Amino acid sequence: MKKLFFLPVVLTILASCASSYNVEGSSSVSALDGNKLYLKAIKNNEFKNIDSCDVVHGEFHFTGLLDTVRMVSLYMDDESIMPVVLEKGEITITIDPVRQIVGGTPMNDSLYKFIDKHNQLTNQMNELSHKQSQMMLEGIDEEVINRQLSMEANKIAQEEDRLVMKFIEENFDNVLGPGVFMMITSQYRYPILTPQIEDIMSKATKRFKEDPYVKDYYQTAQENEKRMNGLGEQPEEVQTPSSTAATNPLTNIPQK
Repeated sequence: MKKLFFLPVVLTILASCASSYNVEGSSSVSALDGNKLYLKAIKNNEFKNIDSCDVVHGEFHFTGLLDTVRMVSLYMDDESIMPVVLEKGEITITIDPVRQIVGGTPMNDSLYKFIDKHNQLTNQMNELSHKQSQMMLEGIDEEVINRQLSMEANKIAQEEDRLVMKFIEENFDNVLGPGVFMMITSQYRYPILTPQIEDIMSKATKRFKEDPYVKDYYQTAQENEKRMNGLGEQPEEVQTPSSTAATNPLTNIPQK
């Protein structure tokens, strides 16, 4: 009888150990209204559905149990919209044609502060082509233009590298570090070793190195490096999860 009496108590304690996530979202993008949204988490290099909901009159809501903090992606059908950190607390998502942001919890606030800074640098880099056209219209010598804009581009690129490196270093031991690492490496056709990646891995903690995505990417990149340098073979192509929306959040939001 005592065992039967204690069983509900034990189950209650176990249930209380699992926290929950709550996501409240709003959208002014008409293409999202009436559609189903999905939260997808990476597993075996693929994004798998873990939750879904409908967008009704510009509002949507996700809720569920959370056994561990994780970074997921918000999808509409097969289109990645934006990254979200599922953690304890009231998570808010705001989507409009100009900006999208996740906030309300510490890691989401930190992630989107980083994304905003990264996007500012991306915009500065994109503005250089407009600046080039303007300088040519003003009759400035092409060699002078190229020299000046190359210096500006290098300065922006170095600032971007420092931003990414600092953020990943500060978050080696939580989901943000591997998550942003995935964002910056998903742009490559196949895993490669860049000076930035080598710098990250030289400073990385054991926990970061053992993250499944990081570990798989780095091992394959090292093998590709040997294959290209030693044997002249083509590098191994590995399908990496698409997360371009994470580095440029508005890229994949349907606007029609």
